[in-house]
Amino acid sequence: MIKMHKKLFGTDGVRGLANQEPMTAKTALNLGCAIARQSVSTPSHHHRILVGTDTRVSCSMLEAALTAGISSRGADALLAGVMPTPGIAFLTVNMGCDAGVVISASHNPYEDNGIKVFASDGFKLSDEAELALEKLMLDENECAEGPSGRGIGKIRRMEDAPGRYVVFVKSILPREFTLDGIRLVLDCANGAGYRAAPNVFEELGASVTTMATDPDGYNINYDCGSLHPERMCELIKWSGADVGIALDGDADRVIFADQQGNVVDGDQIMGLIAWHLITRDQLKKKTLVATVMSNMGLDVAMREMGGELVRTPVGDRYVVERMRKDGYNFGGEQSGHLIFLDQNTTGDGIMAALEVLRVMRETGKPLSDLASRVKKFPQVLKNVPVKRRKNLEEIEDVKKAMDEARKLLGASGRLLVRYSGTQLACRVMAEGEDSEIVNQVVQMVANAVSRNG
Repeated sequence: MIKMHKKLFGTDGVRGLANQEPMTAKTALNLGCAIARQSVSTPSHHHRILVGTDTRVSCSMLEAALTAGISSRGADALLAGVMPTPGIAFLTVNMGCDAGVVISASHNPYEDNGIKVFASDGFKLSDEAELALEKLMLDENECAEGPSGRGIGKIRRMEDAPGRYVVFVKSILPREFTLDGIRLVLDCANGAGYRAAPNVFEELGASVTTMATDPDGYNINYDCGSLHPERMCELIKWSGADVGIALDGDADRVIFADQQGNVVDGDQIMGLIAWHLITRDQLKKKTLVATVMSNMGLDVAMREMGGELVRTPVGDRYVVERMRKDGYNFGGEQSGHLIFLDQNTTGDGIMAALEVLRVMRETGKPLSDLASRVKKFPQVLKNVPVKRRKNLEEIEDVKKAMDEARKLLGASGRLLVRYSGTQLACRVMAEGEDSEIVNQVVQMVANAVSRNG
């Protein structure tokens, strides 16, 4: 396998502090040029690239630069406005676009932003495709001169993009399906799903209490959303709702809370949906695809169901690649990226929520009962800020700490130490049967990383 040496793209597109390298207007301009240049190189009467954003203050700046780059190379830019990431993936295919682009930093704070690209088939770009885009972006002549006159692309806004996506998401359910009688708390993270998500659940008949639906450019993911579900959990206890649904900033991931206000994470949701699919002979090869971050309890649960769990590197893109390669149809991440490949090409928080509500409705069981199928091992994750990404195995202090940690955990536990692909941070995760040992080894390794970070 050829090792990739990408400079701009991480595990989920280009991401960083907005208006600082690499997340600058210049980068967006060059990326727009590169995407359009690839697009117009293929025979077609019309070259169109779809662009959507979340609610960050920096989105309009980056959108302007990106679309300038696209039109300057002869492709049309269709502006979908504020849209969930999975909505852009769907519409890219639905409208026959050459590519789809999302300006969002997902679950990151408002100061950050990012750009991720979907190919014409609605799937995120492979490492090889991202590397090819980088080479075009670094070409000094890439945006020097383009076509003129009628060769310049148009930029226009789509007025019906959110409505198209809402209709699509609801279409995964049987026509007679209803959420009548379901009371839910919906946390939209002041992000890209703040309009579409309430519309979906309300149109299906649910009684919806919304929160974090008033974005101002600065409050996306702030004390709300899938990374901060505490307020949602309290609101469930206060309101007596049946379930809580917390999206992230671009609505491609979701975390739940049961009727008692207890958080239900992606591993538990994957377990209950896998069980439901297996009982209906709808989980292809009886296999669930997850990442190395998923709890060992999910392995145990899948074996008890008569199924299998396969793991990939961290990143929903790698989950999707494994699913496509081996013919699987359901997978996801502990963080709440859930991919239903029979319905969409990427993680979709709203769609995942509908699938969970469908299981609740069809079984007549509360979420607390359904989630209990996955008995989680004690697991601790600590994020350690770093200044740069050094090779951890070559840092003697860190390697010594990791070796000692693995010895303490033994055969019944595991340690995972990796750098974040979207932030300057090192993730230290351990799990095992003894919670005290798990906490001890995570702190030990985190201290070593911090000393050498």
